[in-house]
Amino acid sequence: MKCTQYFLFVKQRSDRSIIKNEWILKTINTPLKTEIQTDGRIRKWSYIEEVGKYLRVILLEDGETVHNVFFDRSFKEG
Repeated sequence: MKCTQYFLFVKQRSDRSIIKNEWILKTINTPLKTEIQTDGRIRKWSYIEEVGKYLRVILLEDGETVHNVFFDRSFKEG
């Protein structure tokens, strides 16, 4: 999995360190929703059953480099 230096830094936070790489890959490969930001970055969401939360993954414009990952409390499916 390709990732930015920012992601490696932020992944060390206690609220983000619990996020598993398999959840990130699931979100990239089979998202519930995908959006393109105005800066070209790509947002993808998936529901993570193990924790009962929605995960948001932000990819760079190349569609494969992970820039940010977090549980999105405001995401509404549908």
